[in-house]
Amino acid sequence: MEEDVYRSIVKSSEGLYKEKGSKFISIAIPVLSEEDIRIHLEKIKKQYYDARHHCYAYRLGEYHDKFRANDDGEPSGTAGKPILGQIQSFELTNILIVVVRYFGGTKLGASGLITAYKTAAREAIESAEFIEKTIDDRYVIHFDYPMMNEVMRVFKEENIVNLEQDFQLDCKIHFNIRKTDSKRVFDRFKKIHQISIKNTEDA
Repeated sequence: MEEDVYRSIVKSSEGLYKEKGSKFISIAIPVLSEEDIRIHLEKIKKQYYDARHHCYAYRLGEYHDKFRANDDGEPSGTAGKPILGQIQSFELTNILIVVVRYFGGTKLGASGLITAYKTAAREAIESAEFIEKTIDDRYVIHFDYPMMNEVMRVFKEENIVNLEQDFQLDCKIHFNIRKTDSKRVFDRFKKIHQISIKNTEDA
């Protein structure tokens, strides 16, 4: 995958794995924050209140920089880590996967548990619809109204979609631009006199 592209899922999906009477129900959910994750975990624990374990893993951020795995009482490394491994294998982010286990009376052992949680997570992922998004830089430009035509020409030629605009004597436009195109577009605007451009993430 390109460096300025990341992949997630469009909507929630589910999977199921059964082994020696135990049932592993997996739910993959698109999320954007740790608060989203907390809310979804609470809902799932209420929905499957009679299950023995609610194991999960998540990964957040355009650069996959926030992640966590939780075994919820299963032997260390046998549940959350295999779930996270599947998220990583499919190169997904902004995703939470919860695997709910109903114990069937027969212990599966460490290797059996790893296989079960890994397979259940994969089932949920494989039934999901993927979406690819670009990593963007965010800018704001200021210019006087007479410069409008020159500014709009760059917007049109670079296929830039503005997010927010304020056209008065002193005009202002907020916009996103794909990271790989960012330097070229920034340089084009800098060459136009009487325009100020700033990366809003640096503010």
